[in-house]
Amino acid sequence: MIERDDLRAAVAAGMISEAQAASLAALSNSRKGAREKLAEGDEPFELFRGFNEVFIIVGLGILATGYFAVAALFVVARTGDLTGRTALAAIVGALILWLLSEYFIRVRRMVGPAIALALLWAGCAAIGLTSYFAQPFMLFREDYTSLASTLAITTLAILLHWFRFRVPFSLALVAISAFALSLVLAAQQVGRPESLSELFLFSADGPFAWITLLVGVITFCFAMAFDLSDPHRVTRRSANGFWLHVIAAPAMLNAVALSLLEGEAYGALLIVLLLVALIAIVIDRRSFLITAVGYSLTLAFIVFEGQGGAVSILILGAALVALGAFWERLRGALMRLLAGVLPVDRLPPAV
Repeated sequence: MIERDDLRAAVAAGMISEAQAASLAALSNSRKGAREKLAEGDEPFELFRGFNEVFIIVGLGILATGYFAVAALFVVARTGDLTGRTALAAIVGALILWLLSEYFIRVRRMVGPAIALALLWAGCAAIGLTSYFAQPFMLFREDYTSLASTLAITTLAILLHWFRFRVPFSLALVAISAFALSLVLAAQQVGRPESLSELFLFSADGPFAWITLLVGVITFCFAMAFDLSDPHRVTRRSANGFWLHVIAAPAMLNAVALSLLEGEAYGALLIVLLLVALIAIVIDRRSFLITAVGYSLTLAFIVFEGQGGAVSILILGAALVALGAFWERLRGALMRLLAGVLPVDRLPPAV
């Protein structure tokens, strides 16, 4: 554990500058609240650091609602270029959000407001760009030809916000936007899906289920790149990996799980779920497992109208409780078995 005296000694020895020492001290203080009471082997997770952040999030929500109402009045109050006024309102809103991000994210280093501002930025970009490129009257006529360019620019706008402010949650929004863009491009080539099930069933017409699986795999690869670069999970790269895993897991599992459910291949589905659990244990990501299982159950109820869901929930609930109770022991034993196969030095250390 590096103390303040060690930092002072490093400055005196010329190893680091005073500015670097101050930055290291600030980083240590900002992480201490989230780390000092974290059990060994647990997965870091942080939505906000105090009720003041909740207070600011509520304020941002009210501010955004008020601005949306005023902007709507501005857009419909006059005759003329409706699209231009909508785009102008979105640009002003984006400027306000950027300035708020500069203060709350870069200056105050707040976690909860950063997530809220990332969401608001993505929403502002989507609404503004949709109103300009995919005009409302086109959408009302079910003309979606301009949605691809709108989603592409929206994705770039979210990436721009991430490059500036490095909010890990923004990467989840990038993944979702890229997923939507892929589906829209596919729909333009083969036609729109007739039902929700076509998005997640390999037996359905169209490539939508395969696109879902591919996007999930790509997102998982990016998540693992962040994880492998920070095995002890002490930097923001770990948080980047966390939010990408939240998107990657359901995207990879849903198409496979729901297709097996449709074909009543329950044995194969059990094997797939066990494989997902093993992957989650090896990479030490409980979020990877819980989002995959939870989202799959939700879609199963939607697609299959809840048939046979009670027993599935009972079994999965019991399995998750058992995994949560014995996660560290299971991971320790599994990592010893895989020590000669996997680069365990680049994975979180087993307890």
